[in-house]
Amino acid sequence: MSLYWKLTRGDRPIGWLLLLWPTWWGLWIAAEGVPPLWTWFVFSAGVWLTRAAGCVINDYADRWLDPHVERTKHRPLATGEVRGREALVVFAALMLAAFALVLTMNRLTIAMSVVGVVLAASYPYLKRYTYLPQVYLGMAFGWGIPMAFAAVRGEVPALGWLLYAANILWSTAYDTWYAMVDREDDLKMGSKSTAILFGDMDLVAIGVLYALMFWTLYLVGQRAELGVWYYAGLAVAAALVAYEFVIARHRDREPLFRAFLHNHWVGLTIFAGLVTDYLVRAHAAGG
Repeated sequence: MSLYWKLTRGDRPIGWLLLLWPTWWGLWIAAEGVPPLWTWFVFSAGVWLTRAAGCVINDYADRWLDPHVERTKHRPLATGEVRGREALVVFAALMLAAFALVLTMNRLTIAMSVVGVVLAASYPYLKRYTYLPQVYLGMAFGWGIPMAFAAVRGEVPALGWLLYAANILWSTAYDTWYAMVDREDDLKMGSKSTAILFGDMDLVAIGVLYALMFWTLYLVGQRAELGVWYYAGLAVAAALVAYEFVIARHRDREPLFRAFLHNHWVGLTIFAGLVTDYLVRAHAAGG
């Protein structure tokens, strides 16, 4: 069981958190405040289950690559401690558990969850064929956003898709930090990523992605009629992103990985600003 826990990255919660924050952004904006308790539980637990399943299928797809990459060579599938068939059984069990939760939602949410399964299962294979797996990761990681609108409102308005686009930009940016850690190993093995695509312009490209992300989130705030606390959260998050460029500017592996991990605080800060804005608004309305 300890090997399965390691296989699902239970010992590394950063991936779960990077999925959780945008999903909560979607839930709170869709509900214009605190979402229904059961919906919140389904999506929060579903985020953990689908992220764990995504890690399993990612390692299964990369079992040819991971033994040759310094950062991943000790993963259970790479070392042979867990077999491929075992991994597929774990993946299926996790996805079935997540689907069981989704079955308590409305028909649109259930239908959209099928798309989520396809995105999660197919993402790991893209690095063999395209330099844009980070973009596809953003599509998979952010799919909880339109699903959240579907669950709360019974539809996905333009606002939901705009927030989804912001998350794709964010995920592409922070996962490029991650890809830069493995760039040399990936080049040797013929794996592809945005880090390889951007080359010497990597820092500029990441900067553009973050700028577009914040601009899109600004437009989200306008459409959702959010107030000063939301924009204050965006401003603090932008400062946190600037710090990532400071620590990663020399492109050394450890600082690059720290820059990737640091995005947890970016997501949390945006969520904190969002929640505070709704709380202040509710208090003012009650007063």
